[in-house]
Amino acid sequence: MSIKELKSAYNTLKNDIDLSISNFKNIWETGTNDDIFSELAFCIFTPQSKAVNCWKTVNILKEKNLLYKGKAVEMSEFMNLVRFRNNKAKYLVLARNIFLKNGILNIREKLTELLDNQEEREWLVKNIKGFGYKESAHFLRNIGANLEYAILDRHILKNLKRLGVIEDIPKTITKKLYLEIEFKMQKFAKDIKIPISHLDLLFWYNEAGEIFK
Repeated sequence: MSIKELKSAYNTLKNDIDLSISNFKNIWETGTNDDIFSELAFCIFTPQSKAVNCWKTVNILKEKNLLYKGKAVEMSEFMNLVRFRNNKAKYLVLARNIFLKNGILNIREKLTELLDNQEEREWLVKNIKGFGYKESAHFLRNIGANLEYAILDRHILKNLKRLGVIEDIPKTITKKLYLEIEFKMQKFAKDIKIPISHLDLLFWYNEAGEIFK
């Protein structure tokens, strides 16, 4: 795909992408602590699993009244669509415990404090088991709290290589390399006048044929 073709595709999909971004922003602006935690769970589930299946799993756990109070062993029973379900169920419980205050989720309060101090992504990487820079960026984008980070999954990297933004797709990504590629993607997005959050969804559409979380 050329830059010209990319821009043409963006013009076609822009309204749908705008709607998705608006939905993300609404979570941060008007969503509940439960809404925000649901997105955290989704992003814990996503590594090496299909996004659609991860969101289905979040909804199954909600239906079973397990997402916000279930034990790891109880949740993993209903997480067949997610790879490494036992570990991810444990990660979810650990994350939930971090955001509990007097038995009630206060994830918005904590994130607001972090955003005010511009520490949100580093804190998430350090404190949420199963989160790296990609998952932290994904979560912050999905709740509309920060739309400027790059979500460097295989779909994005493949498109960045096609467009000459990066030379090769790395087998492993260190923090230093992640931030270097992110900077290149941010610059590329600015140069072609497509917001990076929109570019992410556009790349995702190119690979998956739909605009999703």
